[in-house]
Formats: sequence, C-alpha cells, structure tokens
Amino acid sequence: MRVVVVGAGYAGTIAANRLAKKVPDAEITIVNDRPEFVERVRLHQQTTGTGGAATPLSSMLRKGIAFRLGTAVKIGGNQVVLADGEQLGFDYAVIATGGSVHPIPGSIPVGTWEGARAAEGRLTALQDGGDVTVVGGGLTGIETASEIARSRKGLKVRLVADEFAAGLSDGARRKVRKSLEKAGVEILADRIVGISQGRGRDVVRLASGSAFESDVTLWAVISGVSDFVAQSGLAVDERGRALVDRFLRSEGSPNVFVVGDCAAVPGARPSCATASPQGAHTADNLRRISRGKDLEPYSMGYVGQAVGLGGMNALMQLVRSDDSPRNLYFSGFFAAVTKEIVSRYAKFGSRTAIYVWRKGRI
Repeated sequence: MRVVVVGAGYAGTIAANRLAKKVPDAEITIVNDRPEFVERVRLHQQTTGTGGAATPLSSMLRKGIAFRLGTAVKIGGNQVVLADGEQLGFDYAVIATGGSVHPIPGSIPVGTWEGARAAEGRLTALQDGGDVTVVGGGLTGIETASEIARSRKGLKVRLVADEFAAGLSDGARRKVRKSLEKAGVEILADRIVGISQGRGRDVVRLASGSAFESDVTLWAVISGVSDFVAQSGLAVDERGRALVDRFLRSEGSPNVFVVGDCAAVPGARPSCATASPQGAHTADNLRRISRGKDLEPYSMGYVGQAVGLGGMNALMQLVRSDDSPRNLYFSGFFAAVTKEIVSRYAKFGSRTAIYVWRKGRI
C-alpha cells in the first residue's frame, strides 16, 4: 500500500504515524512545505516571544516514513504533483493541508507560522508606548491580544472585531471581555475596511467611518482553506473545503481522504480537537482497507473550547458534543494548566499516534 500524506500539521502527522504503526509494510510519504511541525495553538506565544510553536519534523515522524520537503500543487491520476514537477504515485492519498489566512493588505497574519515570526520581529522592535492592533474576535484574536497585553505592559493594545467570542456562552464571553479590559486591551466593535501608510504608521480605517493610527496591525482571522484543495480538482463546497463522505473520502475520489480544516465535515470546528481525530480515524480505515475489511464511518463529539488569556490565565468553556456551549466554564490558573495539558496531548498524539476521542454527532 502506497500512501501519500499532504500536510504535516496535527491531522497529517497523526495519520502518517498511526498508519506506520498499524500497517508496518505500508510505503508512506508525507509532503510538507516546511521541515517543522507547527503547533497552531501556540502561535500567539510565538508572536509575542513568550514561547515557541515549531518542532523539527524529524523528531515527530516514525522511522520508515519518507519526508518530502515541497509544495503540492495538484492531485490526479493517482499522483500528487509538486511545484518542482515531481510526481508522487499513490494507492491512497490523505489531504491534510489545513486552513489559510487572507489578511487585509498592510496587516500581518498571526495565524500562520511565517506571519507569527514576522509579527514577533515587529513587536520586539517596538518601543514602549507603541500601538498594536489585533483584528479578529475569535479565539486566535483574543489569545493574541491577551498575550501581548500581559507580556508587553508598555504597549497600547487594541482589539477590533465585529463579533466577539461567538462560540462561548454569555457568561464566558463576559469573563473574557473583563479579562481583556483588566489587561488594558481596548475592544472596538467594528470592522476594518482598509489600511494605508501615514507618517510611518498604519492608518486603519473602520466601517463606521472612523480611523486611527497603529504601529503594528495583526490579522487574527482564519478565513479559508489551502490553495491546494482548490487547485486539486476535488469537489468543494462554497467555502472551498473538500466535500467528503461519512468515511472522510473525497466525493468522487474514493482513494483520496481529506481531513482537518480543509474538509467539509458538517458541524466541525477548525481546531486540533477536530484535526487529530480525523487523521487518526483515516489511518484506522486505511488499516481496515489493508486487511480487506469494511470502512467505519467517522464520528466525534466535542468536550470543550480553551482560550488563553495571557500568562498562566485561561478560560475553559464546556460544550455539548455538537460544540454548542454549555452554561459551564472555569477560568484562571487551573484553566491555564488544563489548556496546557490539552495542547501537549495534541502534540503527543500526533507524534506517538496514541489518541482517543469522544464519539458523538459529528
């Protein structure tokens, strides 16, 4: 069995490692455009310089898995085509290229490894008294603003969002807002429509008609999927995510599995809590194929959402299996410890292929 895995994030890495563990004679090649495994849940720490988000893939992949550094541009005819023209033949492919970021021109996207590194450099050079604007009221934006405000108290931090903490319960949302305001973060309920340069600073224009100046403007909105899925010829939905059946196979391409943020799984939330189970389940189904057994449909249920609030402070929102929030949450040091354990488990699962998840409606 020849298997090519495209993408070495949480989903792709656990899929490759779990398959290598369960089907030792499988020929597995994993393709990634960088030689590091990036923990997206730690990109806000990379941005602020309070922690690192990258680990060499050489220490993450099991022995026997071939690694190919490169960018996949197309799939078809049982081959993955790379940007340099190389073609990798396969019996089965696993597409795990994740999400993408489309920042407004003039801003730095902190939801990517390259963007987080660029933002880290800009923030390091910024003197106390400088202004930082974070765009996006989701968990990425909240974590980024919180971490900057608590690690660089001399900076003025502003969070601009037309929606704020939409996935949390009302009580948890109020708690997060109070934490940001206590840290000195100004929260603007608005939408950015443009950024231009003026006197060496960003001039940020809002939908409301007002404008302000910012030394650094960070884009913290995950808004799309990888270009590879769009170019691959796979069937996609209106958001560009690959359409999949209940076994996570691409519609119309039964030997291509699609997992993680780039898969259109109803009810799924972009997160490592989604990517890891999908990657692991796909490896399990490939093992069933190797043994001539029937595939099993994918099923998972959520447990909670975690949001870092800077330093050793966080909030854990408990959710129903369909990811709708319960009126239950906890915060503070214990929540931060819990979030750290969850983050470490996600990386541990990708590296060791040991991972369990709750079954549910998704």
